[in-house]
Amino acid sequence: MLNVVRTAAVLHDSLEAFLRPYGIGPTHYNVLRILRGAEPEGLCRNELRDRMLTRMPDMTRVLDRMEQCGLVYRERGEEDRRMVTTRLTAEGRRLVDSLDAPVAELHRRQLRGLDAKEMRTLIDLLTAVRQGA
Repeated sequence: MLNVVRTAAVLHDSLEAFLRPYGIGPTHYNVLRILRGAEPEGLCRNELRDRMLTRMPDMTRVLDRMEQCGLVYRERGEEDRRMVTTRLTAEGRRLVDSLDAPVAELHRRQLRGLDAKEMRTLIDLLTAVRQGA
């Protein structure tokens, strides 16, 4: 268990350092990717929270910051004023699109010590651990 946690921390810290010059962190990057996949409809806060890779108790605060940075915008529903939909701005879309190749390259570097068979084994083992948890 210690090795799983330590490895996850190293990979997360590496992604965090990589994203820092772009003014976002891994949580913001995850939100951008999720919202891009939900275009053009967008998502309400709870739908977005439920799709996050990690548990996010204060999604409103994350979205507030991203809105202030011009990466997302929120619209209150016409029929149901309680429903607030979040969508990417043009800047948010540009940023997430521009990060696709560099992040994929980062992941390749992070996992360069594994060949295809080892990668498949790792995926299978981690899947089995998650299913058992």
